[in-house]
Amino acid sequence: MKIRSMTGFASGQGSLGAHSWSWEMRSVNAKGLDLRLRVPDWLEGLEAQLRTKLSKSLARGNVSLGLRLNRTEAGAATLTLNKPLLHSVLAALAETEATAQAAGIDLSVTSAADLLSIRGVLEQSVSEDDPKPLVAVLVEEFETILAQFVQMREAEGAALERILADQLDQLRALRAQAADQAEARKPLVAAALKANLAKVMDNTEGADQDRVAQELAMLAVKSDITEEIDRLGAHIEAAEALLANGGAVGRKMDFLMQEFNREANTLCSKALNSDLTSTGLELKAVIDQMREQVQNIE
Repeated sequence: MKIRSMTGFASGQGSLGAHSWSWEMRSVNAKGLDLRLRVPDWLEGLEAQLRTKLSKSLARGNVSLGLRLNRTEAGAATLTLNKPLLHSVLAALAETEATAQAAGIDLSVTSAADLLSIRGVLEQSVSEDDPKPLVAVLVEEFETILAQFVQMREAEGAALERILADQLDQLRALRAQAADQAEARKPLVAAALKANLAKVMDNTEGADQDRVAQELAMLAVKSDITEEIDRLGAHIEAAEALLANGGAVGRKMDFLMQEFNREANTLCSKALNSDLTSTGLELKAVIDQMREQVQNIE
């Protein structure tokens, strides 16, 4: 599976008979999957089917989906000729004309428009929509909209993956630099500890030399950053494995960022010299940049 961003957009239009519609779908970052749908209520079953498809295809993000549905006037109403009533009107008209002629009265010629203007001869009826065929078409069309949406998130995810890969390379280089600096400072740390031990022993008459030596040894252990260097290497490998496997790895990457930051903080606190402190600060800067990118991963 590919890495995906949590931001995306897709839109589309379609029509069926008297109905036309437009889709609009967008998403932004979120801790979980938050679906917000706006579809016509009378399209029974549509929202439930759309939610199911979205839940199967997406893992995280605040997703908004809107469907705007229109109906043409031609489809909204139809005109129907009331034939029984028309026959009755024609019979009455024929009888009226015959009676008038017998009385020597000429009547004006009756037109079709005159007949249709009689109330009830031409009826306007509104057809009832069967939502099932329309819902079926909309669900099928939504597959295309969803595919476009996922494709955009994957494209943005590929860009994020490249950025994160470069940042992991920076971390690897800084880790190696920190390891070299830690190795180089060992003689200085040892000399400083010996000098401190001599000062302590010169100014503490009657002190237990073994206990003082133990305390200084503990300080030496606490200043050792070997574990932090090793854990940084393990975290880099874990992050690269997550990116290689793909899928919805945003939560795991976010957890790793916390671990990265913890190791960098500890390294800075144990640095004991300016070069190693500077490297630790560079590590923290790159980790913060990575965290910003990770916030966008699904």
